[in-house]
Amino acid sequence: MILLSFDVEEFDLPLEYGKQLSFSEQLSVSTKGTLIILDLLKKVNIKATFFVTANYAVSQPQIISMIVKDGHELASHGYYHSKFADAHLLESKLALERISGSLVKGFRMARMMPVDLLKLKQSGYTYNSSINPIWIPGRYNNLNKPRIWFFEKGIFQLPSSVSPLIRFPLFWLSFHIMPMQFIKWLSFRTYKKDKYLNIYFHPWEFTDLTHEKFGIPYYISKNSGDAFVLRIQNFILSAQKKGIEFGTIDQFFDKISVIKQIVNNTDDFKEIENLSHGNEG
Repeated sequence: MILLSFDVEEFDLPLEYGKQLSFSEQLSVSTKGTLIILDLLKKVNIKATFFVTANYAVSQPQIISMIVKDGHELASHGYYHSKFADAHLLESKLALERISGSLVKGFRMARMMPVDLLKLKQSGYTYNSSINPIWIPGRYNNLNKPRIWFFEKGIFQLPSSVSPLIRFPLFWLSFHIMPMQFIKWLSFRTYKKDKYLNIYFHPWEFTDLTHEKFGIPYYISKNSGDAFVLRIQNFILSAQKKGIEFGTIDQFFDKISVIKQIVNNTDDFKEIENLSHGNEG
Protein backbone atom coordinates (compact mmCIF):
# COMPACT_ATOMS: atom_id res chain seq x y z
CA MET A 1 0.00 0.00 0.00
CA ILE A 2 0.94 3.67 -0.13
CA LEU A 3 1.42 5.22 3.30
CA LEU A 4 0.75 8.94 3.40
CA SER A 5 1.66 10.72 6.62
CA PHE A 6 1.47 14.31 7.80
CA ASP A 7 3.62 15.97 10.46
CA VAL A 8 1.28 18.27 12.38
CA GLU A 9 3.39 20.69 14.38
CA GLU A 10 3.85 24.27 15.40
CA PHE A 11 4.66 26.08 12.15
CA ASP A 12 8.13 27.18 13.24
CA LEU A 13 9.80 26.98 9.82
CA PRO A 14 9.89 30.79 9.33
CA LEU A 15 11.98 31.08 12.48
CA GLU A 16 14.77 29.21 10.69
CA TYR A 17 14.86 32.04 8.16
CA GLY A 18 14.81 34.92 10.62
CA LYS A 19 11.08 35.61 10.56
CA GLN A 20 9.21 35.97 13.84
CA LEU A 21 5.83 34.26 14.09
CA SER A 22 3.71 34.18 17.23
CA PHE A 23 2.65 30.83 18.64
CA SER A 24 -0.98 31.56 17.79
CA GLU A 25 0.02 32.25 14.17
CA GLN A 26 2.03 29.03 14.06
CA LEU A 27 -1.01 27.09 15.25
CA SER A 28 -3.30 28.88 12.82
CA VAL A 29 -1.24 27.96 9.76
CA SER A 30 -0.91 24.31 10.79
CA THR A 31 -4.61 24.06 11.63
CA LYS A 32 -5.67 25.58 8.33
CA GLY A 33 -3.49 23.10 6.46
CA THR A 34 -4.69 20.13 8.52
CA LEU A 35 -8.33 20.95 7.78
CA ILE A 36 -7.50 21.11 4.06
CA ILE A 37 -5.81 17.72 4.29
CA LEU A 38 -8.75 16.14 6.12
CA ASP A 39 -11.12 17.41 3.44
CA LEU A 40 -8.89 16.02 0.69
CA LEU A 41 -8.55 12.60 2.33
CA LYS A 42 -12.29 12.41 2.78
CA LYS A 43 -12.82 13.36 -0.86
CA VAL A 44 -10.55 10.59 -2.16
CA ASN A 45 -11.68 8.15 0.58
CA ILE A 46 -8.33 7.13 2.02
CA LYS A 47 -6.81 6.91 5.50
CA ALA A 48 -3.45 8.31 6.58
CA THR A 49 -1.18 8.70 9.60
CA PHE A 50 -0.84 12.00 11.45
CA PHE A 51 2.34 12.54 13.49
CA VAL A 52 1.38 15.30 15.92
CA THR A 53 3.38 17.20 18.53
CA ALA A 54 1.81 17.14 21.97
CA ASN A 55 2.29 20.90 22.12
CA TYR A 56 -0.01 21.30 19.13
CA ALA A 57 -2.49 18.70 20.37
CA VAL A 58 -2.88 20.31 23.79
CA SER A 59 -3.63 23.63 22.09
CA GLN A 60 -5.92 22.23 19.38
CA PRO A 61 -7.72 19.19 20.85
CA GLN A 62 -10.68 19.64 18.50
CA ILE A 63 -8.41 18.95 15.51
CA ILE A 64 -7.14 15.77 17.15
CA SER A 65 -10.74 14.65 17.64
CA MET A 66 -11.43 15.24 13.95
CA ILE A 67 -8.38 13.19 12.90
CA VAL A 68 -9.41 10.23 15.04
CA LYS A 69 -13.11 10.51 14.19
CA ASP A 70 -12.27 10.31 10.47
CA GLY A 71 -10.49 6.99 11.07
CA HIS A 72 -6.90 8.16 10.65
CA GLU A 73 -3.99 6.98 12.76
CA LEU A 74 -2.55 9.29 15.41
CA ALA A 75 1.18 9.06 16.15
CA SER A 76 3.71 11.15 18.07
CA HIS A 77 5.95 13.86 16.63
CA GLY A 78 7.48 14.59 20.02
CA TYR A 79 6.29 17.11 22.57
CA TYR A 80 7.69 20.23 20.93
CA HIS A 81 8.92 20.67 17.38
CA SER A 82 11.90 22.87 18.19
CA LYS A 83 13.28 21.15 21.29
CA PHE A 84 13.61 17.60 22.56
CA ALA A 85 14.35 15.73 25.77
CA ASP A 86 14.22 11.97 26.34
CA ALA A 87 11.29 12.48 28.74
CA HIS A 88 9.26 13.89 25.84
CA LEU A 89 8.97 10.42 24.29
CA LEU A 90 6.64 9.15 27.01
CA GLU A 91 5.12 12.54 27.81
CA SER A 92 4.01 13.14 24.22
CA LYS A 93 2.57 9.63 23.92
CA LEU A 94 0.55 9.97 27.11
CA ALA A 95 -0.71 13.43 26.19
CA LEU A 96 -1.85 12.32 22.73
CA GLU A 97 -3.57 9.23 24.13
CA ARG A 98 -5.31 11.27 26.80
CA ILE A 99 -6.59 13.83 24.30
CA SER A 100 -7.57 11.35 21.58
CA GLY A 101 -8.66 8.31 23.56
CA SER A 102 -6.70 6.13 21.12
CA LEU A 103 -3.49 4.12 21.40
CA VAL A 104 -0.35 5.77 20.00
CA LYS A 105 2.10 3.26 18.51
CA GLY A 106 4.35 5.29 16.23
CA PHE A 107 6.94 8.02 16.53
CA ARG A 108 8.69 10.44 14.18
CA MET A 109 11.37 12.79 15.43
CA ALA A 110 11.18 16.43 14.36
CA ARG A 111 13.29 17.13 11.27
CA MET A 112 13.98 13.39 10.94
CA MET A 113 16.70 13.54 13.58
CA PRO A 114 18.03 10.38 15.32
CA VAL A 115 16.20 8.91 18.29
CA ASP A 116 17.31 6.39 20.93
CA LEU A 117 15.48 3.18 20.00
CA LEU A 118 15.82 1.59 23.43
CA LYS A 119 14.22 4.61 25.08
CA LEU A 120 11.61 4.64 22.35
CA LYS A 121 10.72 1.03 23.12
CA GLN A 122 10.71 1.69 26.87
CA SER A 123 8.20 4.48 26.25
CA GLY A 124 5.81 2.01 24.63
CA TYR A 125 6.26 2.67 20.92
CA THR A 126 6.31 -0.14 18.38
CA TYR A 127 7.56 1.68 15.30
CA ASN A 128 9.77 4.61 14.30
CA SER A 129 9.60 6.58 11.05
CA SER A 130 12.39 9.09 11.65
CA ILE A 131 14.84 8.05 8.94
CA ASN A 132 15.24 9.73 5.58
CA PRO A 133 17.86 7.43 3.97
CA ILE A 134 19.57 10.17 1.97
CA TRP A 135 22.23 12.84 2.48
CA ILE A 136 21.08 16.41 3.07
CA PRO A 137 24.09 18.71 3.66
CA GLY A 138 23.99 20.32 7.08
CA ARG A 139 21.07 18.15 8.19
CA TYR A 140 21.91 14.44 8.12
CA ASN A 141 23.68 11.69 6.20
CA ASN A 142 21.77 8.40 6.28
CA LEU A 143 23.28 6.73 3.23
CA ASN A 144 24.47 3.93 5.51
CA LYS A 145 20.90 3.16 6.58
CA PRO A 146 18.70 0.55 4.86
CA ARG A 147 16.49 1.98 2.16
CA ILE A 148 13.45 -0.09 3.11
CA TRP A 149 11.79 -1.20 6.34
CA PHE A 150 13.69 -3.25 8.90
CA PHE A 151 13.62 -4.22 12.57
CA GLU A 152 16.22 -2.90 15.00
CA LYS A 153 16.39 -3.32 18.78
CA GLY A 154 12.79 -4.49 18.87
CA ILE A 155 11.49 -1.45 16.95
CA PHE A 156 10.00 -1.51 13.45
CA GLN A 157 11.99 1.04 11.43
CA LEU A 158 10.19 2.60 8.46
CA PRO A 159 12.40 4.99 6.46
CA SER A 160 10.95 7.59 4.15
CA SER A 161 10.75 6.19 0.63
CA VAL A 162 13.57 6.77 -1.84
CA SER A 163 14.13 5.25 -5.26
CA PRO A 164 16.33 2.16 -5.63
CA LEU A 165 20.04 2.55 -6.39
CA ILE A 166 20.35 6.36 -6.65
CA ARG A 167 18.10 6.99 -3.63
CA PHE A 168 16.17 9.89 -5.10
CA PRO A 169 13.97 11.18 -2.24
CA LEU A 170 10.21 10.79 -2.64
CA PHE A 171 9.37 13.19 0.16
CA TRP A 172 7.49 16.45 0.56
CA LEU A 173 10.04 18.75 -1.07
CA SER A 174 10.26 16.64 -4.22
CA PHE A 175 6.53 17.10 -4.72
CA HIS A 176 7.06 20.89 -4.75
CA ILE A 177 9.99 21.26 -7.11
CA MET A 178 9.84 18.30 -9.52
CA PRO A 179 7.40 17.85 -12.44
CA MET A 180 4.51 15.66 -11.33
CA GLN A 181 4.91 13.32 -14.28
CA PHE A 182 8.44 12.55 -13.13
CA ILE A 183 7.40 12.15 -9.48
CA LYS A 184 4.58 9.77 -10.40
CA TRP A 185 6.78 7.75 -12.76
CA LEU A 186 9.54 7.33 -10.15
CA SER A 187 7.11 6.75 -7.28
CA PHE A 188 5.22 3.99 -9.05
CA ARG A 189 8.45 2.32 -10.19
CA THR A 190 9.66 2.38 -6.59
CA TYR A 191 6.31 1.05 -5.41
CA LYS A 192 6.56 -1.83 -7.89
CA LYS A 193 9.97 -2.70 -6.50
CA ASP A 194 9.27 -2.26 -2.78
CA LYS A 195 5.54 -3.11 -2.69
CA TYR A 196 4.89 0.05 -0.64
CA LEU A 197 5.66 3.77 -0.41
CA ASN A 198 6.15 5.86 2.73
CA ILE A 199 5.69 9.56 1.86
CA TYR A 200 5.37 12.40 4.34
CA PHE A 201 4.14 15.99 4.15
CA HIS A 202 3.31 18.92 6.45
CA PRO A 203 0.00 20.79 6.77
CA TRP A 204 1.65 24.17 6.13
CA GLU A 205 2.53 23.03 2.59
CA PHE A 206 -1.18 23.09 1.79
CA THR A 207 -1.39 26.80 2.65
CA ASP A 208 -0.10 29.84 0.78
CA LEU A 209 3.57 30.22 1.80
CA THR A 210 4.27 33.67 0.39
CA HIS A 211 7.90 34.71 0.75
CA GLU A 212 7.00 38.23 1.83
CA LYS A 213 5.06 36.96 4.84
CA PHE A 214 7.14 33.98 5.98
CA GLY A 215 10.58 34.50 4.42
CA ILE A 216 10.64 30.91 3.17
CA PRO A 217 12.84 30.18 0.12
CA TYR A 218 11.09 29.79 -3.21
CA TYR A 219 12.09 26.16 -3.62
CA ILE A 220 9.94 25.40 -0.55
CA SER A 221 7.05 27.78 -1.21
CA LYS A 222 6.82 26.81 -4.88
CA ASN A 223 3.52 25.06 -5.68
CA SER A 224 2.22 25.55 -2.14
CA GLY A 225 -1.41 26.20 -1.23
CA ASP A 226 -4.08 25.30 -3.77
CA ALA A 227 -1.46 24.18 -6.29
CA PHE A 228 -0.13 21.65 -3.80
CA VAL A 229 -3.62 20.34 -3.01
CA LEU A 230 -4.11 19.67 -6.73
CA ARG A 231 -0.71 17.97 -6.99
CA ILE A 232 -1.35 15.58 -4.13
CA GLN A 233 -4.89 14.89 -5.31
CA ASN A 234 -3.55 14.12 -8.78
CA PHE A 235 -0.98 11.75 -7.30
CA ILE A 236 -3.59 9.93 -5.21
CA LEU A 237 -6.06 9.56 -8.07
CA SER A 238 -3.32 8.29 -10.40
CA ALA A 239 -2.37 5.64 -7.84
CA GLN A 240 -5.98 4.63 -7.33
CA LYS A 241 -6.43 4.21 -11.08
CA LYS A 242 -3.57 1.70 -10.94
CA GLY A 243 -5.41 -0.21 -8.22
CA ILE A 244 -2.96 0.80 -5.50
CA GLU A 245 -4.40 0.94 -1.99
CA PHE A 246 -3.65 3.54 0.68
CA GLY A 247 -3.49 2.88 4.39
CA THR A 248 -2.02 3.84 7.74
CA ILE A 249 1.43 2.91 8.97
CA ASP A 250 -0.19 0.95 11.80
CA GLN A 251 -2.01 -1.20 9.24
CA PHE A 252 1.21 -1.76 7.34
CA PHE A 253 3.06 -2.65 10.54
CA ASP A 254 0.48 -5.35 11.31
CA LYS A 255 1.17 -6.95 7.92
CA ILE A 256 4.93 -6.79 8.37
CA SER A 257 4.66 -8.29 11.85
CA VAL A 258 3.46 -11.50 10.23
CA ILE A 259 6.65 -11.62 8.17
CA LYS A 260 8.74 -11.00 11.26
CA GLN A 261 7.11 -13.97 12.98
CA ILE A 262 8.07 -16.16 10.03
CA VAL A 263 11.74 -15.45 10.69
CA ASN A 264 11.37 -16.19 14.40
CA ASN A 265 11.33 -12.62 15.66
CA THR A 266 14.86 -11.90 14.42
CA ASP A 267 16.26 -8.37 14.58
CA ASP A 268 18.47 -9.05 11.54
CA PHE A 269 16.97 -6.67 8.99
CA LYS A 270 19.03 -8.21 6.14
CA GLU A 271 17.30 -11.56 6.58
CA ILE A 272 13.88 -9.91 6.55
CA GLU A 273 14.79 -7.72 3.56
CA ASN A 274 15.84 -10.80 1.61
CA LEU A 275 12.63 -12.58 2.51
CA SER A 276 10.30 -9.81 1.42
CA HIS A 277 12.11 -7.65 -1.13
CA GLY A 278 15.12 -9.35 -2.69
CA ASN A 279 18.67 -8.04 -2.64
CA GLU A 280 18.58 -5.13 -5.11
CA GLY A 281 18.61 -1.47 -4.04
